[in-house]
Amino acid sequence: MPIQDILDLHTFRPKDLPDLLVDYFEACIDEGIYFVRIIHGKGQGLLKKRVQELLKKNSMVKTFQDAPPEAGGWGATLVELKSK
Repeated sequence: MPIQDILDLHTFRPKDLPDLLVDYFEACIDEGIYFVRIIHGKGQGLLKKRVQELLKKNSMVKTFQDAPPEAGGWGATLVELKSK
């Protein structure tokens, strides 16, 4: 999987999210990518809630917020990572 500033979660299982986010964020930081848009979709909001719970606990995350409408709105979350 290429490391980019966008991570689309549609192809991943919810149980894989904790390890996926840690591994992806580590790879992003190694590549000098500090802003990542996570696409979790809108649906009923369950995946978004799970993602944001994981972001709160992740020491690599500086901040996160809902994406603006042109970047996915409440179907995506913008994450700022801490630099090394």
